[in-house]
Amino acid sequence: MLAKPFIKWVGGKSQLLEEIREKYPHKIEKYCEPFVGGGAVLFDILSTKQPKTILINDINKELINTYSQIKNSCDGMISQLSEIQAIYKLHSPEENKTFFYEKRQRYNELKVNGNDADNLEKAVLFIFLNKTCFNGLYRVNSKGLFNVPFNNAKNPLLCDERNLKICSELLQNVEMRVGDYKECKDFIDSTTFVYIDPPYRPLTRTADFTSYSENGFTDKEQIELGNFITEISNKGAFVVASNSDPKNSDINDEFFDNLYSKFKIERVSAARMINSNAKKRGAIKELLISNIASIF
Repeated sequence: MLAKPFIKWVGGKSQLLEEIREKYPHKIEKYCEPFVGGGAVLFDILSTKQPKTILINDINKELINTYSQIKNSCDGMISQLSEIQAIYKLHSPEENKTFFYEKRQRYNELKVNGNDADNLEKAVLFIFLNKTCFNGLYRVNSKGLFNVPFNNAKNPLLCDERNLKICSELLQNVEMRVGDYKECKDFIDSTTFVYIDPPYRPLTRTADFTSYSENGFTDKEQIELGNFITEISNKGAFVVASNSDPKNSDINDEFFDNLYSKFKIERVSAARMINSNAKKRGAIKELLISNIASIF
């Protein structure tokens, strides 16, 4: 079964799957994704490699809740999303804008005051907001409240029933955690394939659109992540990581070249999709970092 991500995610890897697939081990029995995000690589591996043991993690608890609800309450999610989709189709654009902000407020209320009984509703709203907000961006303010504006989508597919059911089936054997990526270390061993897609290093001071938690991801955190990747590589894990290429904006910026000097670094073309100015969207370089040379 071939599944695709059930949400649009900034930095999602659907467009780079061909390049990342080239780095898959021939056989994957154990898989870990410490920053699961939209799950493009996850669903590709679940669909094609069928690993026996899988761990996904993200610091964004509402994202992991949505994965969990698709896994455990898929029929209820489809029912509620279908109802919202029917309402959305009947509304005028102005009514849909009002509807969006009402649902955004409800989602934030549940984030602050909700309990486990509200988890399905939160997951439904998470998908609805993702499909109807600006560029599918997930951004929160310092209080952790979702604050992305409406995108005037005319006919978004809010309930992809077939794909949700396929995703649900594939997720049945997946362990899910909420927390810092470092907490995955106990799971990772010499039999594990690890794909790491962290918040990217911004190419410019104004380009940081990736804040999906209250905490930032600065150069200090990038260096800590580099140390983590070195540590799990030394354990024998097969590691592939993605990040932005600083040389897009400064040819002399050697930040990642220095940080990952002992790893194989490839520069691949990717499309920049989230700039508000469509003329500034286009092909840029991203990094694929791996320890493939030290394993084979």
